[in-house]
Amino acid sequence: MKYDRINKELYIRNRSKFISQLEEGALAVFNSNDIYPISADSTMPFQQHRDILYLSGVDQEESILVLFPGSKNENHREVLFLRETNAHIAVWEGEKLDKQMAYETSGIKTVYWLEQFQSIFKQMMAEASTVYINTNEHLRANTEVETREDRFIKKLKIDYPAHQYRKSAPIMHRIRSAKEQEELELLQKACTITEAGFRRLLGFVQPGVWEYEIEAELAHEFLRNRSKGFAYTPIVASGKNACVLHYIENNKQCLDGDVILLDVGAEYANYASDLTRCVPVNGRFTARQKQVYNAVLNVKKEAEKLLVPGTILADYHKEVGNIMERQLLDLGLIDQTDIKNQKPEWPAYKKYFMHGTSHFLGLDTHDVGIWNEPIQAGMVFTCEPGIYIPEEGLGIRLEDDLVVQASGAPFNLMRNIPIEADEIESIMNSK
Repeated sequence: MKYDRINKELYIRNRSKFISQLEEGALAVFNSNDIYPISADSTMPFQQHRDILYLSGVDQEESILVLFPGSKNENHREVLFLRETNAHIAVWEGEKLDKQMAYETSGIKTVYWLEQFQSIFKQMMAEASTVYINTNEHLRANTEVETREDRFIKKLKIDYPAHQYRKSAPIMHRIRSAKEQEELELLQKACTITEAGFRRLLGFVQPGVWEYEIEAELAHEFLRNRSKGFAYTPIVASGKNACVLHYIENNKQCLDGDVILLDVGAEYANYASDLTRCVPVNGRFTARQKQVYNAVLNVKKEAEKLLVPGTILADYHKEVGNIMERQLLDLGLIDQTDIKNQKPEWPAYKKYFMHGTSHFLGLDTHDVGIWNEPIQAGMVFTCEPGIYIPEEGLGIRLEDDLVVQASGAPFNLMRNIPIEADEIESIMNSK
């Protein structure tokens, strides 16, 4: 791993939060992700399942975590199962966790090799009455691909049909949404790396560059700062491409007079940053571009003020829509007739601002969280309003990552990244 080892006390606290929510007599199981094949002998780079990572810090394939706080065997209350390492594996694949390293990483004292799983787990299941399984309950999850967790759950229910089954997801969504201080520091590190990439671009962008060249500049800066790279597939969208919300081809030349929408973010230690900025290809916004830019910025500034404890996200998004409506009226993009004739399920502003304003952020870019309860201090959200005008070949979105505070305005993890139009122009023209 490229990142510094994280203090195991974080994972000890995380497990304590999870365990406190379990039913009496229950155990919970968490599996690592697969290494996914492409074809022949090629695979995708390994990405650890965020839940086992959150609870143990183990960033390694073929790992299993079992939590059984009520076990009469004290050694079986927290157990890690890891693939046994050896000299051959070390030569071909690199260093893997041994038992001591696993303890130093996770704070879990009982570590078995994976080949012992069936026999040890059978002992634990004989004592347990209920099993918490780790299904993917994210509202936007695509669950077509069968995961290692899916295969495990399928076999588990065949082997142990008399047990009661519960979902870990509701607990994980709740405890993962409010961040510990160590997590906020990791998120800040990811945002600081993203800042370095963005500032690099301000001295690089000029008419004639290609979107993929901009992507390459970002990748260079991210990697040299100990990130694995992008937290999500980057969007580098110039001109009319910015009106395609999930434009990821990044294969067009940037033309004089266009604006580039950059939705990019570095990861650090598996924590995601999520930034959107818009820059003029030639270093100067036109009057109209700046007018739209400042309208989006005004919406963002007003929306941020609403991210306080007690806010219900559905109400928040509705109020941001009202704020956006006023800006679109000022821009002449909608009029009172449009508002009068709008449908409740599709307000007039949706023609130019058709996506949500905020989502949870953390180990996942679209992190897990409880959407129908009031937000709390320690939660981290993006704030990313946008206006997209295909007929003008212009799309503007601005986004920062914000930590909800116990009182007052949220803390902006991207506070040092230029966002005012005049500042961006000044930096671009000082090269």
